[in-house]
Amino acid sequence: MRSFPALLAILLAATALAADQAAAEAQILKLDCPLDALIDLPALWSLTPDQLEASFAKPAELRENPFFTWLTQDRSRAIFRRRPFANVQINLSLLDGTLPIEEAVVDFQNGKLNGVTFSVFNRGDSGRIADAEFQRRSALCDRLLRDRLEVTPTPRRAEPEQGQLAEGWTYFSLKGLAVLEFNPESATGQLEYLRMRLAPREAKGAIAAAIRQRRGGVGRSELVSRVKKERDGDVFIEGIPMVDQGDKGYCVVAAAQRLFEYYGLSCDQHQIAQMADTDATQGTDLVMMTQALRKIDGQFRTRFKGLAALYTDNRLHELRSHDLVDFREFSKQVRQYVDDGIPLLWSLRLGEFPERPPLEEQTSGGHMRLIIGYNAQKKELLFSDSWGAGHELKRMAIRDAFDATLALFVMPPTSY
Repeated sequence: MRSFPALLAILLAATALAADQAAAEAQILKLDCPLDALIDLPALWSLTPDQLEASFAKPAELRENPFFTWLTQDRSRAIFRRRPFANVQINLSLLDGTLPIEEAVVDFQNGKLNGVTFSVFNRGDSGRIADAEFQRRSALCDRLLRDRLEVTPTPRRAEPEQGQLAEGWTYFSLKGLAVLEFNPESATGQLEYLRMRLAPREAKGAIAAAIRQRRGGVGRSELVSRVKKERDGDVFIEGIPMVDQGDKGYCVVAAAQRLFEYYGLSCDQHQIAQMADTDATQGTDLVMMTQALRKIDGQFRTRFKGLAALYTDNRLHELRSHDLVDFREFSKQVRQYVDDGIPLLWSLRLGEFPERPPLEEQTSGGHMRLIIGYNAQKKELLFSDSWGAGHELKRMAIRDAFDATLALFVMPPTSY
C-alpha cells in the first residue's frame, strides 16, 4: 500500500501536468475558416489564384497565412489544413459550419480552376468515426452536390481488379462534374475516408480522370510526351502533382500519391497510408518502405520493381537477382526510366551530400524522393521532394546521389 505522502505526490504531479496541458491548449490560436466559397456554383468555376488569396487573406496580425498554403511556386495547387502550424488550429467547414472538413486541396491549370478536393473524413487525421456521423456527413455532401449541380448521381462500384478502389456516386451535369467516394468497408473492416471532388466540365489531368473513373490506362506514348528537354541539358518529367507530407513520416505514401496522380489515378496519401498500413512515425525505414510499396502495388494497377537496395556489404544490389548495381548501371536506369516518362522512387540518406537548393536545416535519416530527371552534361540528378512549394525540382551531383542511395524503385502502370 502506498503511503499518504506518496499518494499526495502523485496527485500533485497529476494536477501540475493537467495545468501544463491546459496552459498549452490556451496558447493555441483557434480560427474559423468556412470554405463555402469553394462550393459556390457557378462562381467557383471562374476562381483564380489571386481571388483565392483575396477570399482567404492572411490576418494582419499574423506573419503567415494560417488558412491555406501554396504547394507549388506557380500557384497551381493550394492546401487548407486543420493544423497548419503547431500553435494554430483551424476549424474548416462547409454548409454554414454543419459539415466539418479535414483538408481541402484546390487545383489550378493555366491560371484557371481545375478542381477542388475535400477530405470530409480520413481516419489518419480524424481517428475513428461513428457510423451515424459518417452517414450524416455523406448525406450532407450528397445533398450539396445534387442541389448545386441539379442532377441525380450515378452509383460508383469498387472494381479493385480494374484499379477502381472506391465506392460512391458520380455527378455529371451541364453545371460541372463531381464525385463522392469512400472505401468499401468490407475491404478493411472499418471506415477509412470520405472524399468529395468538384470540377468544371473542361477539367483535365488527375482530377478529371478520377471523376470520370478512368482506370489508369496511360500508355507509353503519353508518358514519353511528358518528358521535357532543355537546351542546357536538363531532361525531366513535367506535370507531377505536388503534395506536402507535413510532419508525418509519410514520405513513401506522399511520393506514391504523386506518382498515382501523375498516372491519372484517384487517391490521396491518407487513403494510401491506411492501405499500406503505414505508421506516421516510422515511415522512413527501408524495409517498411519496401513493404508499403508492395502492399499498394497491384491495387493501383502498377507493377512494383526493385531496381536496387543497399545490402549488408554496403553496396547496391538488384532485389531479385542480387546482381551488383554499380554507378554505371544506376545512371543507366535513371536515364532509361526518365526518358520513358516514369518517375523513380528514390530512398536515400539525407544530409550527407550537397544539393541545390540546399536543405533549410541540417537533416539526416532515411527519406524517399522522386527522381524526375537528369543532366548528362552537368552530371546532375534532378529530383523532387514531397514538401510543398520550392521542392518541385532540385539537383544533386549524380555520383553523390548514387553514394547516398538506400534503394531505388519504379512502379510503372500495367499498361506501360
